[in-house]
Amino acid sequence: MKEIKAILDIYDQIDLSQRKLALATVVYVEGSAYRRPGARMLISDDGRWEGAISGGCLEGDALRKARQVILDGQSMVVRYDTMDDDANSLGIGLGCNGIIDVFIEPIDPTDETNPIALLRDFVQLRDQRVIATVYRSDPATRLSAGSRFVCTDNSVDAVPGWLLNDMEAVMDLGKPLTTTYLLEGGLVDMFIERIDTGIELVIFGAGYDTIPLTRLATEIGWQVTITEDCIAHLSPKRFPEATCVLYVDAQAVTQKISITDRTAAVLMSHNYKYDQAVLTNLLATIVPYVGVLGPRKRYEKMQNEWRNTGHHFSQQELDRVHSPIGLDLGAETPDEIALSILSEIKAFFSQRTGGFLKEKIGPIHERQLTPASETLV
Repeated sequence: MKEIKAILDIYDQIDLSQRKLALATVVYVEGSAYRRPGARMLISDDGRWEGAISGGCLEGDALRKARQVILDGQSMVVRYDTMDDDANSLGIGLGCNGIIDVFIEPIDPTDETNPIALLRDFVQLRDQRVIATVYRSDPATRLSAGSRFVCTDNSVDAVPGWLLNDMEAVMDLGKPLTTTYLLEGGLVDMFIERIDTGIELVIFGAGYDTIPLTRLATEIGWQVTITEDCIAHLSPKRFPEATCVLYVDAQAVTQKISITDRTAAVLMSHNYKYDQAVLTNLLATIVPYVGVLGPRKRYEKMQNEWRNTGHHFSQQELDRVHSPIGLDLGAETPDEIALSILSEIKAFFSQRTGGFLKEKIGPIHERQLTPASETLV
């Protein structure tokens, strides 16, 4: 999400009457690579770019290829094979041991369906969507490279039947798919990806230790809302990076904030009664993650008080609570604690355990969906 916004910001700064642009997108990875399918890089004809398709080793060559795409007005697919460390035919430093396909296409600012326009629509609507991109095709299919189909939770309009099942599978699982379809007119190579909004962090409490948590969360592209029932703590000058600063009573707070399946709530007011009231209300919502700062005994005390007052929560509801919050990093300072908290939240939404990568069996990154069988339509 942060990279998409950065690309859009640069796009808006460019004088499109003077400059021409291309977009490079990683559409396939085999083996290891620094960036995964869906990584993007916006390139202008004067050599400026935003985003990245690698750790820095492919950008120079992609820039040269993009200039050719802009000059010809025709897209291309470039394959970078880094499997053999000794065969450095590109003349650049490579060390990922993988195969990377990059789709480079010219951008027509007058086309309302160009990829930049689709990304802008996504950012404005903040929905979850799947985009299927044709990156190579036989002419008789009548599907040109750069053609796209969009599927959202609310709409599958104009998505052909032969493509819909795969787009829905990507929507459900979140893993990208690069595959080939055999249509009546020939072959069509497609890249299907789901793009998601960033994590929406809601922090209950505006103390000193909230400042580094807010700063670090916004740095990695998350939206941050800070709320408390003490207006004296909520000066916007203390939290210039925050998306929203909200003054509201603990009993009404869940009515004032938007909660989705990408929301993480963190309770760190250091006020026991406030945190207990907020947590009681949060457990009645769909929020998937709730973290509570403080010792385990503090949360156990809350559970005892719920039982004594007749509040009942199912085990499934209580399993959403993470207390004490954070990964075991040995964090001591507010900045280190912020790192620990955000690391756990990221691991939670990525469905990872947060352990050492050297102890992980198999590849670091999950591979894409198994390619669909060629389909004759």
